[in-house]
Amino acid sequence: MTALATAPSLLAPTRTPKAAKPKSREWTPHFWEGCDLFAWLRLLAENRGAVHWSKLYVAACATPASVFNSTLRMFQELLLGRDVERTPIRHAPIFILGHWRTGTTYLHELLIRDPRHSYPTTYQCLAPGHFLISEAWLPKVFFFFVPSRRPMDNMPAGWDRPQEDEFGLCLLGAPSPYARIAFPNGAGRYEETLDFTRLSAEDLRRWERHFCGLIRHLNYKHPDKRLVLKSPPHTCRIPEILKLFPDARFVHIVRNPYAVFPSTVNLWKTLFETHGLQRPTFEGLEESVLRTFVKMYDRFEADRHLIRDSRLVEIRYEDLIRDPLPQLEDLYERLELGDFAAAREPVTSYLDGMRNYETNRYELTVEQRDRVARERGPVVRRYGYE
Repeated sequence: MTALATAPSLLAPTRTPKAAKPKSREWTPHFWEGCDLFAWLRLLAENRGAVHWSKLYVAACATPASVFNSTLRMFQELLLGRDVERTPIRHAPIFILGHWRTGTTYLHELLIRDPRHSYPTTYQCLAPGHFLISEAWLPKVFFFFVPSRRPMDNMPAGWDRPQEDEFGLCLLGAPSPYARIAFPNGAGRYEETLDFTRLSAEDLRRWERHFCGLIRHLNYKHPDKRLVLKSPPHTCRIPEILKLFPDARFVHIVRNPYAVFPSTVNLWKTLFETHGLQRPTFEGLEESVLRTFVKMYDRFEADRHLIRDSRLVEIRYEDLIRDPLPQLEDLYERLELGDFAAAREPVTSYLDGMRNYETNRYELTVEQRDRVARERGPVVRRYGYE
């Protein structure tokens, strides 16, 4: 880790990876406006209220919004709490694992085309405390709050689009690395929330409570369907997930690390700039990306033996892009998800609609490629990306 801290910046001005500019850059709200009151106060206290003056308006909006969210959450608990608890979870979820920018979103979009599957929507993840009683009307009031495209990669966005449950967990107050998005200049104090081996027993119980609560509320919406979840941090949480769902299915997707690195840096930069409560300096960002990459794959490799062979499938992004239908059919068979025929037509329709989508492209210098090869060497070799 010392070598990472002292190495020359991979993103110095003369060697910054070049990315295609997004086709559209629409206004987007700050997702902290979906925060629970106590989670919001905890976040501010942990960072000593270090909100930049230019972002004070965000805090001014998020504070009353958090009171509103917590009030609705109490009403939801009074109205539906017992019913939610009594609704059985008939099918253990499918967890899509993988580092950021490895194609987890694309795979999520494909798997949720199956009418037998359900998923957390953007609205549910940004209003995790009260979506059961508010999603029928509140998105219509604030229809203009969500852009049509994601700012980091121009993928379609919308209240009803699939989203990472990690955002919902963070807004509820669970320990999450996504809390750093609010205070990006905090020297990575939230990195330890990625790997639960360093969490206190109290924080681990807090995560488990919020995670189980969110899953139960999502299950209540569609109790007969299998939930498909996609959040990169879950890649480090296999023991905790299996403790709660022993029959969970896992799909681990990998992608060329030379493409993943610059794309991940771009992702965090975009999130920091769009949703941060500070003016980000990006100091140490590239080192943090490399460090997190190593930690994530070390944790996954240490825990993967806990998963039964019939409950884990690994897939390469490049193979999925090249020939998605055979890859998915094989995935269904190996994970015992039923006949793929029920999903073939909606998946094919989605693929037809995405034919003109173009991913961002990046260029790395020879020095950058060598650095990625050194720091990510085991992963590069393990998945055949030499």
